[in-house]
Amino acid sequence: SMLAQRAGARTPVGRIIFARDAVGPNVRVRPPRLTSCRNRRATVRAVSMFTGIVQGMAQVVGVDRKTDFSAVRIQFPQGRTEGIQLGASVAINGTCLTVTDIADDTLSFDIIVETLRATNLGELEAGSAVNFERSARVGDEIGGHNVSGHIHTTAKVADILDTENNRKLTFELMDKSWMKYVMPKGYISVNGCSLTIGEVSEQSFTVYLIPETLRVTVFGAISVGNTVNIEIETQTQAIVDTTERVVAAYLARTAGANP
Repeated sequence: SMLAQRAGARTPVGRIIFARDAVGPNVRVRPPRLTSCRNRRATVRAVSMFTGIVQGMAQVVGVDRKTDFSAVRIQFPQGRTEGIQLGASVAINGTCLTVTDIADDTLSFDIIVETLRATNLGELEAGSAVNFERSARVGDEIGGHNVSGHIHTTAKVADILDTENNRKLTFELMDKSWMKYVMPKGYISVNGCSLTIGEVSEQSFTVYLIPETLRVTVFGAISVGNTVNIEIETQTQAIVDTTERVVAAYLARTAGANP
């Protein structure tokens, strides 16, 4: 528009500037500076992401505990580590860990103090079963929801109700401040498994599991009192936090306008 031209605003083509020696209209267009594909490719950073579709269970075969540190060795089902490399990311009970050693189908991971504090991985011992998911690749189907592998809090299994073809689990968050992000029919990651939330109360929430989920994950053998890792769905968190900020700012303005 002429208004944009007078203001020298940026347009999808470039910045419009006035020039006395321009040919035709008294404006000329300075094209944007382009970056070569090679340079742009160099700035791309890979970010590990998971889908919340647990690929199976693996078994802890060794734990080496040190001060504020733990190294674990986990044996995966045959063939499930094919093509994996040192430094690759694998979600163990929903926690993104880095592969530090490879011995056939057995992978090693280092767990530092913050991860031990924030997750249930500090409770692992030889013989423990864990959920696993290798990081998603470009083009993979997102069958659950985007999961980062960064655990927000943990929860305790408060109740288990089994029926003929279903299992209902009730979880109580250890840090209740995260309950504001837990909504009926919303997504949540529990031990790395993308689940749909059922009922929600002030202190707890429920999920319903089908036989296939029980077969593939650790939820088939879970017990009351067990600890699970919880990752809140990021879009839900962003919406709730943004709404709270906007409402707080509005109330502050109205309070100032009406002393």
